[in-house]
Amino acid sequence: MPEVSTQHRSVHIGDRSKGETIELAWAGATHTGRRRDANQDALLAEYPLFVVADGMGGHLGGEIASSSTVDRLRGVVDAGSVTPKTIEKGLARAVKDIASHPETTDDGTGTTLTGVYLDTSEDPPHWVTLNIGDSRVYLLRDGAIAQVTTDHSVVQELVAAGRLSPEEAENHPYGNVITRAVGPSESVAPDYVRLEVTDGDRFVICSDGLTKELTDYGIQHFLAENADPADAVSSMLDAALENGGRDNITVIVLDVAVPGASSTATG
Repeated sequence: MPEVSTQHRSVHIGDRSKGETIELAWAGATHTGRRRDANQDALLAEYPLFVVADGMGGHLGGEIASSSTVDRLRGVVDAGSVTPKTIEKGLARAVKDIASHPETTDDGTGTTLTGVYLDTSEDPPHWVTLNIGDSRVYLLRDGAIAQVTTDHSVVQELVAAGRLSPEEAENHPYGNVITRAVGPSESVAPDYVRLEVTDGDRFVICSDGLTKELTDYGIQHFLAENADPADAVSSMLDAALENGGRDNITVIVLDVAVPGASSTATG
């Protein structure tokens, strides 16, 4: 099992003497799983951006696509400005990297991308989720878990059209077919969702290797059982492997605390 540790960050908003502080704690890990020879997942967990990428397309193609995408987004973080514009510029560079790589020969090469970043450029600050493909962001708030992102998949389109029930979708033969990806042929903009900063929130960012093995209730259970992000990540990885580990598994848990918060939302 990979070694998992929790990282911490205090984010000061506004004047240091009068402003607000947001306390963040997070951990992330990736595992090849029990049935795959290589790990085509990649993750980035560096404030203010937390993302997971699940590659696809041949033995090396998926690994190239996911690692190229994460590397370009790491450059966005290092440059100091994470916005939809800088994210999409990073993705455009990743597309060129994927297309020009000598090992990228499969037309199906590409990667999902999903995650969340903290935008402190406005008052009050807020979270922004981003998504391309069928990796997911979940939010546990006030004891209830919800999937924030919407899958870009054939099955999700069938569910949205009323042609499949959510229960039927779980074991559908087209369950792995996605309708949007970061690939070598074109740059695709993510879907974005804006969320308030709320004391006590817990985000889970994961590839479908986790959601193939754990239900939403299972994810909520392991969050409830493990207050520390690293413990929650390790417990979910263990459970996913015990349940079959049919795919690469990647998960990030991100906790939010707003000390002295007088209401559920900042501001």
